[in-house]
Amino acid sequence: MSCATARIVLAGICGAGKTTLARRLAAHHGLRHVEIDALYHGPNWQPRPQFEADVESLTRGDGWIADSSSYPQVADLLWSRADTVVWLDLPRRQVMARVLRRSLRRALGRERLWNGNRETPAAWLSRAHPLRLAWREHAARRRQVADRLAADPPPEVRLVHLTTAREAADWLHRLTSETSEGALSP
Repeated sequence: MSCATARIVLAGICGAGKTTLARRLAAHHGLRHVEIDALYHGPNWQPRPQFEADVESLTRGDGWIADSSSYPQVADLLWSRADTVVWLDLPRRQVMARVLRRSLRRALGRERLWNGNRETPAAWLSRAHPLRLAWREHAARRRQVADRLAADPPPEVRLVHLTTAREAADWLHRLTSETSEGALSP
């Protein structure tokens, strides 16, 4: 399978680096980046009614990379269409440091996110804030991904399990410097 026709799903908790990795792979290999958070969040952080239809449409055919599989409404669809699953299974301390830096940058810089949304310091009090979510859900999300992968995935689905930032960086470097058939292998 070549990277250009790949159908890749990235799995992992918020802050693991899914979107960053997806952007880099998409840019280098000409894949369509399906940014799941951007499709989900409408104005004022409200779920977009067309979320599921958009994901279904954007992941039809080959040549895409979806940067999350954690939304239950689309998880089964994404996993059933993927030919490659990349699990960014980073330690909690690493994830928390990343989420903290990202949240500070977004809040202090008044960074505009999807559909005009902004992350504010007041939002940090919400149970749904990425900092609180990453802390509370790290172990559960890890079990969830492991259980899904253990549930007898089709043999044609490649699994890339990356457990450190260094491992992820090395894998990305190999992938962006190779064009061989086996480039997606761990």
